[in-house]
Amino acid sequence: AVAVSVDETVQLLWEAKSVVIVPGYGMAVAHAQHPVSELVKSLKERGVETRFAIHPVAGRMPGHMNVLLAEARVPYNVVLEMDEINSDLPDTDVVLVIGANDIVNPAAQDEPNSPIAGMPVLEVWKAQTTIILKRSMATGYAGVDNPLFYRENSRMLFGDAKESISAVLSAL
Repeated sequence: AVAVSVDETVQLLWEAKSVVIVPGYGMAVAHAQHPVSELVKSLKERGVETRFAIHPVAGRMPGHMNVLLAEARVPYNVVLEMDEINSDLPDTDVVLVIGANDIVNPAAQDEPNSPIAGMPVLEVWKAQTTIILKRSMATGYAGVDNPLFYRENSRMLFGDAKESISAVLSAL
């Protein structure tokens, strides 16, 4: 896994024309939805197309991410379901994965013997750059290693999601 700094993350976002944010349970735990909403506003003001990709089982109950984003006043028109946005990911400059793990795990497609084999996932590895915000390299709820973390176009921004997003916002 290649670690990335806040400054490097900001640089990638500065250069991006399109950004997709994938929220997961870690966003909920960190209470990061409000800074994430501010980040979306900031990127939109710079003319960056910024949208959310919502996996149907993200979080701990159906609709969990939608509720959090609505609470943070994220406009509904930028919140898309997995089936609506997966085909756009190859044309996306930066994907920010915020506290999600199993729902972005390529092993679901690539490894027939994986416990999550066949589970539909957000194909974030198809974007130009994927930045994964996580506290550690720990596995997700399914307890499965995630090869996404080791892909050539993946970067890891380690730390608390709320603190990391707030730091990125300050630097933007």
